[in-house]
Amino acid sequence: MEKPEDSPLETWNESMVSIWLRSIGIKETYIEKLHEEEVDGRILRELSEENLKKWTGMKSGPALLIIKKRDELVNNSQKAQRQHDTSHKQSSEKNDHGASAIKSVDTRADVNEENKEEDSVLVVTTKRDSKPRPFYMKGVDFTYVKNSVLLPESGVSDFVFPCHEYKSFAIAATLDRQRLQAKFAKEVLKFATGCMNVRTNGTIHFGVMDSRGDTGYVHGEIIGVPVEEKDVYCDSLDYIEKSFSRSDSELVRLCIGEPQFVKVVGSNSNVEHYVVEVDIKPAVNIVKNKVFSVSLPNFNEKANKVNFEKKTAYRRVGSKTEPVADLDEFYQQINFRDAQREEAEKNDQFTAPKLCQNLGKKLKMLITGGKKIMDKEKWHILVTNRFQEKDLQHIDFLLNMNIFCVFDFDPDSNGSGLCHEYNKHHVVNRHFMQNYKIPSGLSIRDLESHLRLFDQTSWIFCNGRSDYKGNEPSCDEKTWVKTKRTLLKDCVSLICKDILPKGTFQVIFLLTSPVDTPFLNTFYEFFTDMEGHEDIICLAESEENFKDWQRFALGSCDMETVNSSSVVGMTISQVNATLQQVQPTTTRATKRLPIHVKGECFLDTREEEARCSLEILSLNHCEETSPDIMESEKVKIEQQFYHGGKVTWMNLWLAEKKIIGEVIQRDAYNEVNNMVKDCLSWSLDRAPISCINIYHHPGSGGSTVARQVLWNNRRDLRCAVVDHSKSASVVSEDAVWLREYEEKDPQKCLPVLLLFEDCDQEYLEDVKNELEVAVNTKKIARGTLCFILLSCKRSHNPEKMCKESPQQNVSITHKLSETEKMQFSTKRKRLEKQFKPEFILTFVLMSEEFESHTIAEYVKKFVKNLLQDIDHKSVVTKLVQYVALLNTYVQNSFISQSHCEALLALSICVDRFRQHAFETSLSEAAKLVLIHLRDENTYINSIRIIHPLVAKEILQFLGDKQQQSDLALDLLNNDVLFEHRFGKDQYMKFLRDLFMTRHRISKGDKFDSFFSPLIEHVREKECPDKAIELLKAAYKRFNEDAFFAQQLARLNYKHDRFEEAEKWAKTAVEKRPKNSYILDTRGQVYRQWFTAKCKAMEQDEKTPKNTVDALETALKAIECFQECKNAAVEDNETINNAGFVGVVEVGCALLNLMRTLHVFSKRKSSELIKYLLTDYIPVEIKEPWEQYHWKLKNLQKIMLEALEWISEDLSYFQTDLKTDEEKTSDTVERTIKHPMHWLVNKSFAYGKLFSGASLFTDQNQGHLSPLMKRMLIYYHGGGNITTIFSLLTNQKDGNPVSVLEQIISLYPRNPMRAQMLPADLVKYIASHFALSCLSTQSSKLAAFQDLQRLSHQFPKEKLRCLPSALFLLVLLFWPEEHDTEVEKEHKYETVLSAVEHLQRNYNKKLKDIPPRKKRIYTHFFLGNGTGFEKFVHKSKVETITKLLSISEKRMKWFSGEVWKMPEISKLLRSVTGWTEDEKVFLEGPKGMKFQIPALKSSSIPHNNENVTFYLGFTFKGPVAYNITVQT
Repeated sequence: MEKPEDSPLETWNESMVSIWLRSIGIKETYIEKLHEEEVDGRILRELSEENLKKWTGMKSGPALLIIKKRDELVNNSQKAQRQHDTSHKQSSEKNDHGASAIKSVDTRADVNEENKEEDSVLVVTTKRDSKPRPFYMKGVDFTYVKNSVLLPESGVSDFVFPCHEYKSFAIAATLDRQRLQAKFAKEVLKFATGCMNVRTNGTIHFGVMDSRGDTGYVHGEIIGVPVEEKDVYCDSLDYIEKSFSRSDSELVRLCIGEPQFVKVVGSNSNVEHYVVEVDIKPAVNIVKNKVFSVSLPNFNEKANKVNFEKKTAYRRVGSKTEPVADLDEFYQQINFRDAQREEAEKNDQFTAPKLCQNLGKKLKMLITGGKKIMDKEKWHILVTNRFQEKDLQHIDFLLNMNIFCVFDFDPDSNGSGLCHEYNKHHVVNRHFMQNYKIPSGLSIRDLESHLRLFDQTSWIFCNGRSDYKGNEPSCDEKTWVKTKRTLLKDCVSLICKDILPKGTFQVIFLLTSPVDTPFLNTFYEFFTDMEGHEDIICLAESEENFKDWQRFALGSCDMETVNSSSVVGMTISQVNATLQQVQPTTTRATKRLPIHVKGECFLDTREEEARCSLEILSLNHCEETSPDIMESEKVKIEQQFYHGGKVTWMNLWLAEKKIIGEVIQRDAYNEVNNMVKDCLSWSLDRAPISCINIYHHPGSGGSTVARQVLWNNRRDLRCAVVDHSKSASVVSEDAVWLREYEEKDPQKCLPVLLLFEDCDQEYLEDVKNELEVAVNTKKIARGTLCFILLSCKRSHNPEKMCKESPQQNVSITHKLSETEKMQFSTKRKRLEKQFKPEFILTFVLMSEEFESHTIAEYVKKFVKNLLQDIDHKSVVTKLVQYVALLNTYVQNSFISQSHCEALLALSICVDRFRQHAFETSLSEAAKLVLIHLRDENTYINSIRIIHPLVAKEILQFLGDKQQQSDLALDLLNNDVLFEHRFGKDQYMKFLRDLFMTRHRISKGDKFDSFFSPLIEHVREKECPDKAIELLKAAYKRFNEDAFFAQQLARLNYKHDRFEEAEKWAKTAVEKRPKNSYILDTRGQVYRQWFTAKCKAMEQDEKTPKNTVDALETALKAIECFQECKNAAVEDNETINNAGFVGVVEVGCALLNLMRTLHVFSKRKSSELIKYLLTDYIPVEIKEPWEQYHWKLKNLQKIMLEALEWISEDLSYFQTDLKTDEEKTSDTVERTIKHPMHWLVNKSFAYGKLFSGASLFTDQNQGHLSPLMKRMLIYYHGGGNITTIFSLLTNQKDGNPVSVLEQIISLYPRNPMRAQMLPADLVKYIASHFALSCLSTQSSKLAAFQDLQRLSHQFPKEKLRCLPSALFLLVLLFWPEEHDTEVEKEHKYETVLSAVEHLQRNYNKKLKDIPPRKKRIYTHFFLGNGTGFEKFVHKSKVETITKLLSISEKRMKWFSGEVWKMPEISKLLRSVTGWTEDEKVFLEGPKGMKFQIPALKSSSIPHNNENVTFYLGFTFKGPVAYNITVQT
């Protein structure tokens, strides 16, 4: 086999390179990577050590070896070539051997010996720079000097300026005519094809050195070739017709110039030496839309004739001509290349300089959309790569922008780039593209909240982050395309299609560095998902960078579009100065807050942004607004408010500055303000937290009063509006921060006034409790006011709410006092001079509302006058009716403008005309009653009725023509609205709420309803049957939704129509057989039916025969509840214990019924137990109850399972047992206040009942059956893991040590051989853990290692393990310090497997339940010991705070202050880890990545940090406490 070394290096292909690499001992992995990179001999010759490391990740050792061996190979080849040249000179010109060398030796290395001899004649060789012959100049008019040097070979420049390629051609020039022509034609046609295909002028030079490796010559050195017959070269071009297709050859002839012979001065040869040059000029009118392929001539020595290679398309790549790798992609760029060539030719025709563009004006127009000022409500998305250091000082324009997110391709951005600089002024959330992949079951709104998308700027690192300790490195272009292109596509698509509607954002590409493939791909993704180039802007300082961008962009849109939306040539500093002129706020405006000593302090912007749960009201709020904004927006702002819009801070600021008229203060303002002042008066009994509640009629100005109170108290208090979508703990943390910000002493701070708008009372209580904990933690002096919670809620009976607690409640109704009448009358006159009455309609309505009956009469009169001539058949009227129906019955409802446009059949092509077209389509009446809204986050436009009373009156007025049930049915069946895509989720929610959502007084409604208020209205005011028909229609419209069938079952059993209720409950179950809430409803049907039957028998003597019917119904109920509880266990999204509670409740009711029978009541109580637990059946009931005996005898087992599940629930949460009243029917009405005590008592009663515990003594204990022993274990408190651990916290009754020892004694003496059931095994091991916490010296305490071995009897498949078993496995196998690495690895595998399944079980219980309602319970903490002593029970930690009051204990636990106590640091062990994407991780053996959930998610830093924390052990798995960032 021929070795690669036998052939010249330049001729090696990829396979020959691989063979050579193996011969020098290079690893196969590196060889494969180089083969994938298509490294052939030519590339190998040019490779550097840096290339090898970058392309393959090769280490320095093998890289150095390759370079060394390559250099040796090249040197040996050059020596052999010199010897070959000498022998070639001595041979005949037609020597076959000499000719064959042409085939394999590059012409670049053929001149050494001959020219060396010639040079020896010269005394001094001068190598000076030389300019090439001007393009298309005749060769006779120009000369070269021998050994002078041309500029290096070049690639494509501006398409008109020629690229250059050099060939030495010394040996080839001495060949015979046929061989020389073939060689010359091959090089010319290859170069020409490359130039024509990329549309650039070019010149190929023969007689100029192109190899840096030739001794004694430099690249570009002019040598010349001997030319005896010039026609030999000219005739060589006749190969054009043979090498190109007939259609192409004529075009090629027009592009390839005649060979030019430039004489070389200084040649001492007898033969004239020339540099032979051929010019290529592919004019666009010749080559347009063409890609040329050529069959290159090649002289075959064996056949002694010229053969033609396979047709190939070539292109210029840098200074080389290479085959086109991807023809499809190359064809797609034809239009771009033609456009650039055409533009270059046009520019070349003019010598006059271009007129200077007004780039500043263009930039302003692009950013503002033609307005004077940037739209402050428009989001900006920034796409950037590496920022130059000089540019980082000029980013003020970015600081003042409303930036939604940044796609950053600079891996060093966070450490030293744009992110680092931006983060000095604004808080950023650092993300990676994979963070934008929506997890299963998570909604878009949930993702927005999780990533804080609308709270702080999101910084997306698209190509790694160099300072990040997690696994997120940068990668080269090819790797990026393979691994991250899809992530980019999904990320951009999510933002453009699901988060930000079109027209609400603008994408700015900042080309601050050379662009690469990943950066360009970002443009393509945005262009695709935004459906066009509108709202995409490109800013570039470098024209070269822009050309790369432009070339790519032209693949998607035309040249004019790209150029018109790009600004090229302005530096970042110039962009900065220009854009600040059109920004709505002044540069780096700093807000100010009041301080305790009556001064002021600056509010750091980053600090403010980090507290995203609060909208902080500063002393100088709105003062950063530019004068242009003030002037242009003031009229619109005022009109919007008086037409029914919500009051804004800008309203109040403009009024305060007298720029617009004053905002009237209702009498309630003074009441609330006086309450605030009263709170500020010091008293020793003053609570640290005061609550003031505003209850207001919808549309009566309640929110205006609340915000006026904040505005006018901002100088004396620190004020903020609470975002109640954030958790109570986060709000509390932020409120405490706001109180103490820039204050020296926590005891001396201004109180914080917090406004809560329309939030649940439960949430308000949660925040208050959290704040109380914080105040106690800080040990604030008694009598110090810290927080004022101002709650503003709508209510249909505010005066009643006020009477319940007049000292802290204020009511606001539509009724005006005499003072208010005068104020409103005066204000109305002023406004009517400025606006037409119809444009301030809400204010006009309020000014007329003197008495409640007058209000109704006025609104009725207004609506009648407005709508009396309305066209009832028009689509616009129908739209008004639909909106009125929704606004009347669904709180905060609206219809999106997009839905309205679809209903009105509007088609708006240009976004800027959309609003005008929509408003024009409305009737005059519709314009007056509809108000336009805009979402504060997404800026989606929508409409609602200007006032709730107007909406209600519209329904009543138009109800004369159409009943509400018919209107609702009409809306339900409207296909245009129902099928409209954009904003569909919101519309469907409102429509569903119209039929499903019940009213709650706690949410400000007039009453608690069992059905939706629409259904209640229809059944009461129209006809109950119509209500049923309406629900049936909704059932069909929503694809026969099971929940509507469930509603129908409730509606029927509520009216004692049990047969019909049974039918619909069955239908619902058939639709959703695994839904626990629906199964619960079916159980409730039978439970209510059973109750009704028992009630009917109250006066009768109960016999086995007359109780059969009730018995059967009860058993049906229990069966349904069993199905319910089974479904609840399997459900991964909800937690519902209604089935378990139902089994217990109905079981107890059934037992009570059975006890009343004479057959059981006349004998001992053990008679019933004997019947239930054995095969014994009393004669009296044997025949009547024949088909129910097996079910009744199974009752004990069923109740046991229910108790076990409840125990497990308490092991997770230890919270109240209650059902979700929003989703279930009338199930469990009572709430268990002390669930632990309840379970202990029920377990005790269960054990006593079924064991007959009073009949047994210690002496006959050994003769008991296993079942009786289990009952006794229940009786003593060892029936489940919850009651066992409760013995550690409740030690008042008896000696827990002796109780636990007695429990353990009831188990087999040799448990390893006994093969206990898994449930018994759990209780046995848990009893030892409990006993070890009380007495490590007990004789009953087994060795820790024995329990580890015993745990192997748990099912091998963790999926079959009980959660309590998985919990114990985590404890038993948590690694210890002295373990070997093998032991640690084995234990971690066991723990990780158990935790994985623990978390699955936990997720089944807590998917949709707010954490504040279901708090995870920690049983143990990781300590510093080994074995049992490795774990510290929570009760031991609690003893540290035993001297504190109950409130202080609670405060320390919920605030986290307990973890700061020095006693804790001695007791517990702190571990190290890191956070990533707001998740905590612990490092296991061999780099295992172990996620540790945080007990309080708010304690996790939002950035990715290194942290320390304590470990707690829960039924969710290990959890992290006291997470502290390492500094």
